[in-house]
Amino acid sequence: METAIGVFDSRDKAEKALRELLKRNVPQESIVFLTTSETEAASMAKDFGSWAGGFAGGAAGMTAGVVAATLLAIPGLGQALAIGIGATALLGLAGAGAGSAAAKSASTDKSIPLPIPDNEDAALFRKVLGDKRSLIIVRTEWREVASAACEILDRTGISIQERKNLRMQAATRHGAEATIVDISGRITLGEGNVMLRDIVQALVEEGKTKILLNLGGVDHVDSAGIGELVRSHTVVRRAGGQLKLSNLSPKVQEMLKMTSLNAVFDIHADETSAIKSFSQASGANA
Repeated sequence: METAIGVFDSRDKAEKALRELLKRNVPQESIVFLTTSETEAASMAKDFGSWAGGFAGGAAGMTAGVVAATLLAIPGLGQALAIGIGATALLGLAGAGAGSAAAKSASTDKSIPLPIPDNEDAALFRKVLGDKRSLIIVRTEWREVASAACEILDRTGISIQERKNLRMQAATRHGAEATIVDISGRITLGEGNVMLRDIVQALVEEGKTKILLNLGGVDHVDSAGIGELVRSHTVVRRAGGQLKLSNLSPKVQEMLKMTSLNAVFDIHADETSAIKSFSQASGANA
């Protein structure tokens, strides 16, 4: 299961993200909107229901164009509202029907809030929602859906500064000269290294062997991440392709220099020069 999270400081930006998610066929049951504002919750739930019904031609679980608002109890924060027909399931909560009410009556709902365990999710909710911001969470088992969601949420949401605490996210774009994989967060054992391995392997199997890893959002690579970068380079080369890196942060550049891997990878300062090098290589081999 992949998770994509977007942080928003205004209803307009969150609305734009929700619209784009639905237009890109991200299932509404994979989307949850979280806020501490009852007014915002009621408004977003009604809009969300209308949009989903419009894009899907009428969606199961919608009642008069309104999506259920689930009342949550978050340790260290208090009450919040989760909007989405699959909110309780997506947030890993028991009792899908407990604590829910129609959004049109969210402001007067007296249901007992569902308790959120004091875990990573609660810590994130406490930090972001406590700052009077809202969240959109997309959870899916489908890589294409996760990729689309990450691209939309990264572009429309607020950039989270505490990157060292974030898991790796990736989105794939297909250009005329190469496939670009935008990576952010950490490439580390058990998280980023597995995702990177799966992405590269899938692209090679599809015959897409000109790959650019855009590492502009990567701030930490551990030993497992280094091993996976080397493995990816080897896999692509063995398939007769090219793998290049671009937009390395000073920290990652220093790490590659210290391990002498800067001499192994084809590294470029930006995406433009990297893409240009693919076409130059193709011309030289013609």
